[in-house]
Amino acid sequence: MRRLAILLFAFCLVLPLNAQDEKASSPIIFIYDASGSMWGQLDGKAKVEIASSVLSSSVNNLAANQQIGLVAYGHRKKGDCKDVETLVSMDNSSKSAITSTLKKIKPLGKTPLAYSAELVIEQLRKSKEQATIILITDGIESCSGNICDVVQAAKNEGIDFKLHIVGFGLKEGETEQLKCAAQAGEGQYYDASNASGLGDVLNEATQQTVDKPKGNVSVYAVKNGQPIDAYVKAYDIVAKRKPIAVRTYKDTAVVFLPPSTYNLEVKPLEGSDVTAVIVENVESFEDKIVHRDVSFDGGKFAIHTTNNGEGWDSTLKVLNQEGKSVSAGRTYGRPKIVEVNPGTYDIEVHGLKMSGLEVKKRIEDVKINAGEEKEVTHNFITGIAKLGVSENGTLIDCTVSIYDAATDVSIAGGRSYTSASSNPRPFVLNPGSYKVRLRGRKNGKDNIKWFDITVEAGQEFTKMFEW
Repeated sequence: MRRLAILLFAFCLVLPLNAQDEKASSPIIFIYDASGSMWGQLDGKAKVEIASSVLSSSVNNLAANQQIGLVAYGHRKKGDCKDVETLVSMDNSSKSAITSTLKKIKPLGKTPLAYSAELVIEQLRKSKEQATIILITDGIESCSGNICDVVQAAKNEGIDFKLHIVGFGLKEGETEQLKCAAQAGEGQYYDASNASGLGDVLNEATQQTVDKPKGNVSVYAVKNGQPIDAYVKAYDIVAKRKPIAVRTYKDTAVVFLPPSTYNLEVKPLEGSDVTAVIVENVESFEDKIVHRDVSFDGGKFAIHTTNNGEGWDSTLKVLNQEGKSVSAGRTYGRPKIVEVNPGTYDIEVHGLKMSGLEVKKRIEDVKINAGEEKEVTHNFITGIAKLGVSENGTLIDCTVSIYDAATDVSIAGGRSYTSASSNPRPFVLNPGSYKVRLRGRKNGKDNIKWFDITVEAGQEFTKMFEW
């Protein structure tokens, strides 16, 4: 009994120590755009309604003990560049305090991004705390400040924070200063064009906090020299950890991968028809950054099929070295452009509206390099046999079946009917010898007759069989 009491006493001593050792997550401070432009429409809905709803959902997804602050700008005075207010302090842990406050905000004024950042950084300077700052804006600076300079100066001073910036419905060319500020703030610039996109980036941004280790692997995805949005998934091939994902958002994506060796699956989200690129054996380190540029400059096959030298409609498949189809299509008598990852492929073409043992062709081991366009052609050879059935000058309705003479393989078939438009019936056939079976009714009974024909390349002939 005495031993049990001692153990219980020791256990009680340990609990407070462990509780003190558990470090709470640093605050997340949202800087919210309440400028007049937030009344603008996206997909038929005001941006302020979308932002309020999506941000509320993201806040509700945070951990129960997460401290959350809210700062808004432009919500009180129409032309005031100092209209920035802390609506919920960063020591708040009530999600409802954030969501209820968001509902009351009515956009009105200007977009003082630099001054908003200064106000939040001053709070951190005084409190000596570190924090994650997430700035949401639908516009660029409309006052005289430069948010990039503000953030860089704070970092040089040693203030500990991470800044993410979410551009909501911004136009191309408006993001340079915002990207600069996010990079200076050791965070990420995210672009969101609708409610779904805003939800995705906010959920990601709230996971990439100042508490996370600094990124040690960076990825930059390009297509024809231009940055593109790509999804990166890192698979640990040594420790077999759960995959870690990040998105480039047309910029350099930085992520922390615990020291190990990874295969990176990089999938383009725009601007390319090629499949994901696998970057193998990327080693990550605790004390240095590893960078990979990933190009989606695929090679292009111009696949063209002809029949006796004339453009011809065909279906096609492009197969990788494992035999898996990576692209498929149809030529419609013209060159078909197919973009694929650099590599070696087999190309299958199947001539349409022709029959025979050589209407399919597999062109093997065709190599394509990044940025290369390679012409791949195949010419089918056929002749035309017009086969009809008549009796004493009267057209007869019969089924016509054609077999390869050497193998008895069924090649083609049809029906002659009794119309001059279908009797004789044309068959486009590979050159060779064939057996023709006619089947019809005469005197109330089925009657079958066999004939032999020969088809020559590029030649057309008409054969009327006498019933």
